Amino acid sequence: MVGPDGSQIGIKPLPEALSLARELDLDLVEVADKATPPVVRIMDYGKFKYEAAHRQRESRRNQTAVVLKEMKYRPKIGKADFETKTRNVEKFLGEGHKVKVTIMFRGREIYHPEIGRKILENVADAVGHVGRVEVQSKLDGRNMTMVLAPDKKAQAAWEAQKRKGPDGEGELDAEDAPDTEGAPDAEGAPATTAPAD
Repeated sequence: MVGPDGSQIGIKPLPEALSLARELDLDLVEVADKATPPVVRIMDYGKFKYEAAHRQRESRRNQTAVVLKEMKYRPKIGKADFETKTRNVEKFLGEGHKVKVTIMFRGREIYHPEIGRKILENVADAVGHVGRVEVQSKLDGRNMTMVLAPDKKAQAAWEAQKRKGPDGEGELDAEDAPDTEGAPDAEGAPATTAPAD
């Protein structure tokens, strides 16, 4: 038998344990029925149930649900539309969502699945710094689908590369920029910065 404060009371017969719980105006709850002898605890069962439900609500609130977003492309998509939709795919992956990319075929377009596969490859290449292909492209009726998932390692590497700059030595601040005043221009004459009259 365990007391309300968690202290061990010892082995007691059931009637004595019940009377002890009634004296404290609490409940006698069996917590381990498989043990020999079974373990019981004196507690306020209503309060215990309320706190357990509250903890469960809190843990659900702290969870982030992974949502499967979908972006639809067409085989004859224009360059600007492709870039806009791909930017949205990149944004969804950056927010931690999975993205299902769908190519919708109409009419005789279905006879050229290689065009759809090429578009899906281009999308995967364009967002490779924030996501990875989770489910390879497959033809499903008149649609071709592929699922992309966020890739934390690739995102971290891309962020680090962005901070370093293209040459790998870090971004230049205004103070660090090379001084071009007085340096020769393309024709070899010294560059001058004279005020305009």
